[in-house]
Amino acid sequence: MTPNLKVKLPRLHAAQIEIKNKLARHNVICCGRRFGKNILLQDLAIGAALQSKPVGWAAPIYKQTHDDYRVIDNLLAPIITRRSVSEMRLEIIGGGVIEFWSLDKPESIRGKKYKMFIVNEAGFVPDLMNIRNFIITPTLIDYQGSDIYAGTPKGMNGFFSLYNNQADGWARWQMSSYSNPFIPASELDSLKALMPERAFQQEILAQFLEDGGGVFRRVRDVSTLQPADPIKGAQYIIGVDWGRSNDSTVLSVINVTTKKQAAMDRMSDTDYASQRIRLRALAERYNNAHIIAEANSMGQPNIEALQNMGCYVTAFTTTNATKANIIQALELAFERGEIELLNDEYQITELMAYQSEKLPSGLVRYGSPEGLHDDTVMALALAWSGVSTGNILWTDDLGKVEDYTNKWS
Repeated sequence: MTPNLKVKLPRLHAAQIEIKNKLARHNVICCGRRFGKNILLQDLAIGAALQSKPVGWAAPIYKQTHDDYRVIDNLLAPIITRRSVSEMRLEIIGGGVIEFWSLDKPESIRGKKYKMFIVNEAGFVPDLMNIRNFIITPTLIDYQGSDIYAGTPKGMNGFFSLYNNQADGWARWQMSSYSNPFIPASELDSLKALMPERAFQQEILAQFLEDGGGVFRRVRDVSTLQPADPIKGAQYIIGVDWGRSNDSTVLSVINVTTKKQAAMDRMSDTDYASQRIRLRALAERYNNAHIIAEANSMGQPNIEALQNMGCYVTAFTTTNATKANIIQALELAFERGEIELLNDEYQITELMAYQSEKLPSGLVRYGSPEGLHDDTVMALALAWSGVSTGNILWTDDLGKVEDYTNKWS
């Protein structure tokens, strides 16, 4: 490093230093909220880059990687030789490199090689085990590199499996929010009266809970199905949550009679014309399925275009109240064991992460944690709203429209 150029890093507290000093080749850091995870990971990434090594950094979605990119960019500013926001890449004096990746598109990491690879918010990464085995691990071969998986737990998922790995070369830590001396313990104690017990155990005490501590319980228990071909004469509903660039468009198909999810189509970076064509084909395949689609924003023009294409569509306007109604109906289906779902890791992760928050007005607001998506949840809830209320139309093979409102529950 050139003399007189200094990098000043935040001071680590004792629990962070303990982890830093005892790192193994493979590491899992399970911690409560506000433990100081990001500061620790930034310190580790910068330390490896200062040794002239390449470092990979990943998070579930782009927004989360961008936040850490900006922090590390500021910390390394005196010694950066090249930066690329579009490539999410920082190069520093001495040859060190830090590259940032979004794990909603992990295939783009193939062909890279790293001395260290960090996965932040690992508890929210769908299909983490396969991403680790087939994408991340091969990038560590050239440098005999290390990997670090860190985050707050979210159910018995891939992060939980990695945490329980007992093989040689693995180290793990479970640090509650109380381990951060800069946060008063009294402040955390006060949260016990404000948060549900399970939420406190997960978010503050960093405990793995079977159902992730969210709105929906027994998610994995009901998520065992494989995609199913349409049954002749069966009635199907398709729930549609629109997206384009930052979010995905999700089409969720449910058999009205069996109450089983039959299919799901998830599209990213797909133009709306192509989305409508795929939706129309899916509806035709599933016996002219009735479509329930969100009308907000880009939804209404898409609905009108679908209706002109001959599709049978019900528009759903999302407000806090209408969203609460369909989410609570779906939650009740889980509690009663009425619904069966596909074994899809994206959907499982989003369902387990889904949260509720009580507003000062007394109303409840539902949504995914900040920075994460709920596309599969909303598409499923929209489809289920038609199944649970019967408030849909059904078309036979001849195109005759009949009102089946309240003819099934």
